[in-house]
Amino acid sequence: MTKPRLWITRRLSDATLERAARDYDVVINHADTPGTADEIIAASADFDAIIPCHSEHFSAEVVAQLAPRLRIVANHSVGVDHCDLPALKARGIAVTNTPDVLSDATAELAMLLMLGAARHAVTGDRIVRSGKWDSWSPAFMVGKQVTGARLGIIGMGRVGQAFAAKARGFDMDVHYFNRSELSADKAHGATYHSSVESLLGVADFLSLHCPATPETLNLMNAERFAMLPKGAVIVNSARGALVDEDALLGALESDQIAAAGLDCFQVEPGGNPAFAAHDNIFMLPHIGSATRKTRDAMGFRALDNLDAFFAGETPGDLL
Repeated sequence: MTKPRLWITRRLSDATLERAARDYDVVINHADTPGTADEIIAASADFDAIIPCHSEHFSAEVVAQLAPRLRIVANHSVGVDHCDLPALKARGIAVTNTPDVLSDATAELAMLLMLGAARHAVTGDRIVRSGKWDSWSPAFMVGKQVTGARLGIIGMGRVGQAFAAKARGFDMDVHYFNRSELSADKAHGATYHSSVESLLGVADFLSLHCPATPETLNLMNAERFAMLPKGAVIVNSARGALVDEDALLGALESDQIAAAGLDCFQVEPGGNPAFAAHDNIFMLPHIGSATRKTRDAMGFRALDNLDAFFAGETPGDLL
């Protein structure tokens, strides 16, 4: 029996590539460079399936030029804002993602961002690393304490709930906004707010865990930064599109916001060069899911979806 032909657009985990090579006629982009629109369009004539990452963009314009051979796009990501889902559906192309498996890894990173921002990690590392640590006083590098503080979470899905569980280990008072209120067994005592504005007023720390959609574009703007308690800390490990970066800089420069922990940016890769001048912005290069365990799990989840599809079954993560 002829194996389905699969294009893997980026360098996935070794375990994933080994399994893919066993079960599919696979071509791997070992150069590990983002697939361009032209490459995606060309590949659609030669492959039955593609496993892309968030770096490959299936816009309506690209989808309109895809060849009939391509039957499924099995994303190696949870977010699918790089895919025009209505356009793909109209072409009869199945789309899947990889939920669940990266929640803990991303929540761990959000905790790192929160702690690093709150306790001057950038400044402290720079002082020690440069050999300039030559004094101490009770006023030296005094930060914001996490333990017992009020935490606001926007988006209480899988990652938001995982982050809340870790925050409870710091005895944080968890508040959240979500499209709907969670059941008591999922909320674990967290306080529900029916509006973002209500949540912001109590959030000494604010962590974003919602998807990027037209409705959440620049969710945190100048008006909403002003609603936070003065000296709040904001964390974004979700999507760069959620934060108006000029407004964030303004809030930091006015001391309305004490610090920020960011793993994602409006422009990726690269980030915002203006952030580099601010030691109270603790930044990482969008590595929320970057653990060996999670990357194996993401790759296997994408392959599970492909296996089901080509067996004539409905993939578990069909969108």
